[in-house]
Amino acid sequence: MQEPSRLNARASSFLAEYKGAQTQLAVSKTKDHSQLWQPPEGTMYKLNFDTTVFADMTSSGIGVIIRNNRWQVMAALSLKSHAVVDSEEAEVLVCRKVLEFAVDVGFSKLIVEGNNINVMKSIKSNRVDLSRLGNLYDDIRCMASCLRHVDFHSIKRSANGVSHSLSPYARHLSEDIVWLEDSPPRP
Repeated sequence: MQEPSRLNARASSFLAEYKGAQTQLAVSKTKDHSQLWQPPEGTMYKLNFDTTVFADMTSSGIGVIIRNNRWQVMAALSLKSHAVVDSEEAEVLVCRKVLEFAVDVGFSKLIVEGNNINVMKSIKSNRVDLSRLGNLYDDIRCMASCLRHVDFHSIKRSANGVSHSLSPYARHLSEDIVWLEDSPPRP
């Protein structure tokens, strides 16, 4: 047993140590807007995609936008998809779906941007992937090989705003919505 004045002193000391540690470990609370969407160069088109998982509905939403070097919308898509196990599966399935969409609407020179860095690295990798999603990565690479030019990049969500807003838009859709040479509505 310790006397109360010593306990108060120890508690004050621990509190001061805790506050000091919080100051040293503080993370900036400002949003990082350092990466903004940039148009593609020349005759390339940029395809941005995102997905939202609707846990309460056991489904997910997909948002896609394809723009040219003058920021003009060439095509956009919002659709509801099936439930997924995790964010990696969602991103891989969506990437496969949007690449298929781009090919179907006639694009052959693309820069594909998604915000899951691990998925984009795996797509760009030439190593054999024996994971549960390996066949999907192979499908994406096979589809990409049929295009005249394609690059895959990961970007921050701050640079992926339009497709990020189109994916939750799909929550109440009963059928896919496609915009060709037209902008989707603002949420």
